[in-house]
Amino acid sequence: MRVVESPRPGEVPTTVTPGGHHCVKNRVLLGGSGAEATWGRLFLSRSELTALAVLLTDRFGWNLSVYDCLPALTRAPSVGETASVTYQLQIEKRRKGRGHWFSTENITDSGADSPGRLITQALEATAHGRALAARLDPGIRLLMVARMHYPTRRHQHTERPRPVGPLAFGVGHGDAQWWAQRHGLGGAPFRRARRTTVTREGRPLRHSSGTHQSVYVLPDEQVQRASQSVFEAGAREALAQARAVVFAGHVAGAPDPAHQQTVTADCADETSSPWPGPEGGCAADFLLCLACPNARVHPGHHPRLAHLHQVLQSLRSPLPDGTWQERWGEHVLRLDDLRDKVGPTAWTAALARVADADRTLVHLLVKGELTP
Repeated sequence: MRVVESPRPGEVPTTVTPGGHHCVKNRVLLGGSGAEATWGRLFLSRSELTALAVLLTDRFGWNLSVYDCLPALTRAPSVGETASVTYQLQIEKRRKGRGHWFSTENITDSGADSPGRLITQALEATAHGRALAARLDPGIRLLMVARMHYPTRRHQHTERPRPVGPLAFGVGHGDAQWWAQRHGLGGAPFRRARRTTVTREGRPLRHSSGTHQSVYVLPDEQVQRASQSVFEAGAREALAQARAVVFAGHVAGAPDPAHQQTVTADCADETSSPWPGPEGGCAADFLLCLACPNARVHPGHHPRLAHLHQVLQSLRSPLPDGTWQERWGEHVLRLDDLRDKVGPTAWTAALARVADADRTLVHLLVKGELTP
């Protein structure tokens, strides 16, 4: 004699044989006694729920942790809209810190290719599971619900929502690993799917701009290949800027009578100036002489240039930083480079040899009263 056992929520009627075995009643009518022919008609399995999460990550770039606490989406208020449905979604991300856990966005189902169509399908696929969860525990309103194959197993993941009856919520790392192995993937699918989605969208998806650049953009090989020309142009520009603030002339051991004297250096060839005048010759400011490859600096220039360096640095405190940088910053960097070429010891010793004529010329030079 067989005993008919009353079905529990989420189960089909079973009979108990004299040996104590549970058998599905009317299995011929159902088409079998396996999960796909019994409760699988109404509820997603853990594997099917994981597959749904993979599709959602591919579409929206959500993290795996989002699915444990993702509420069932509700329809956003609309006025006279009948051709489309807009869902209101609340995402929880505790890593952002208290006060920034939740963000809300609207997702619209306006057709087969719209992002909201997947939300509509997810609501349909989980409808029976959510209805049973609401019956067993009215306080639970989570989207990602699946029927467990073995409801009596002990729940070990205390950080995730606890099962209710035969139902489990969210997607765990074990689910992701098992699903990946079953489909021949080398690793869990969510990280790589999220990376692909973020790269495809080309913008941050529920993460900061810094994370977007450091984690998703810069390590991407396609971005790296596409950015090579940009990096090269930036490097060339940086090199040009660096060369613009170094002493471009030559340090000589003694003056050359064939060279023409200027306020800051001797000129080896005025006719080939980088800054030619409209009537020939050189039209550069005397401070730009130190940026010219024709400049020659010998020990006789050291006292005046060391004093000029000291005066320009003394102007930094009384002037606004932006003003000082715009007027004197480049010239001080060039004098810094010249000082390194001459040697700090010789440069400091030259300050003791500054003459009154040097001070006068530097004073006029700084005031802009010396013209080429």
